[in-house]
Amino acid sequence: MGFFERYLSIWVFLCIVIGVAIGQFLPEVPAFLSQFEYANVSIPVALLIWLMIYPMMLKIDFSTILQATKKPKGLTVTTVTNWLIKPFTMYLISYFFLKIVFSPWISDDLGTQYLAGAILLGAAPCTAMVFVWSHLTKGDPAYTLVQVAVNDIILLFAFTPIVAFLLGVSNVFVPYNTLLLSVLLFVVIPFVAGYLSRRYIVRDKGLDYFEKTFIPKFNNTTIIGLLLTLIIIFSFQGDVILSNPLHIVLIAVPLILQTFLIFAVAYGWAKAWRLPHNIAAPAAMIGASNFFELAVAVAIALFGLNSGATLTTVVGVLVEVPVMLALVGIANKTRGYFPDLKTS
Repeated sequence: MGFFERYLSIWVFLCIVIGVAIGQFLPEVPAFLSQFEYANVSIPVALLIWLMIYPMMLKIDFSTILQATKKPKGLTVTTVTNWLIKPFTMYLISYFFLKIVFSPWISDDLGTQYLAGAILLGAAPCTAMVFVWSHLTKGDPAYTLVQVAVNDIILLFAFTPIVAFLLGVSNVFVPYNTLLLSVLLFVVIPFVAGYLSRRYIVRDKGLDYFEKTFIPKFNNTTIIGLLLTLIIIFSFQGDVILSNPLHIVLIAVPLILQTFLIFAVAYGWAKAWRLPHNIAAPAAMIGASNFFELAVAVAIALFGLNSGATLTTVVGVLVEVPVMLALVGIANKTRGYFPDLKTS
């Protein structure tokens, strides 16, 4: 394990503090960066995520993608967990805490708004950052790509009816500009870049050079990109954290519990099915993490920028990286419990 990975929790904490400090003492920085946004996607953050994903795409032997589609168990775990379990457990857990347990501190109306934001997060499985979590758990990059692609296709059709059903409203829509831009930036461009890099470098300098010299040049790129992303995200949200500390904590409780629950369901299911760890870990990570760009965009469109629903989706952004890094640690420590199987 490299220097950055060994002390990752320390770097994450420092970057969160630095981000909040920048937002408070140098507000012109996030104000400047916020100008570069399209379809609710921050272009600076998107570029950093792209840098995180690109090294993983380099490791994909693209001939193995077709083979991945012939291994249905991992895809079954991902899709069933994401679409038949996750949205409904998110609703139940969030309702229990936000409307019942925390009712002395949260009004009924505000609790309903917070619940709506939680539902939006629960119905939007991760598209981008899962590549980072897969990389950190030594996941199969080709299989992870297929898992993400399948979830993106299902998202086009399942997001609207699930959210409409759980929210009890009929005017839910998918902001396709946000969805398509995210898929383009976080899946298509890194995929094409990785494919072209692999093809031409292997052709010119050979596979041995590509695997032993070129790819190792990017060993720390993913971690550095992750830390810089944290600084930017928390510089944007510093005011939210400092102005609503109690409600931030209360909202975070069901979101964190839901994340651990979904990870346990998918990871435990994969273990029961004797899937190899490099498929099981990414399968669990996709369901545990969220497509927060989409959730934030829909919350703003449905309920307004200053609504409780939008605040909940923002809290989802804030807690996701630290919680997912904890799950990465759990996945890595339990690697030995999974068989190294050739089939799945």
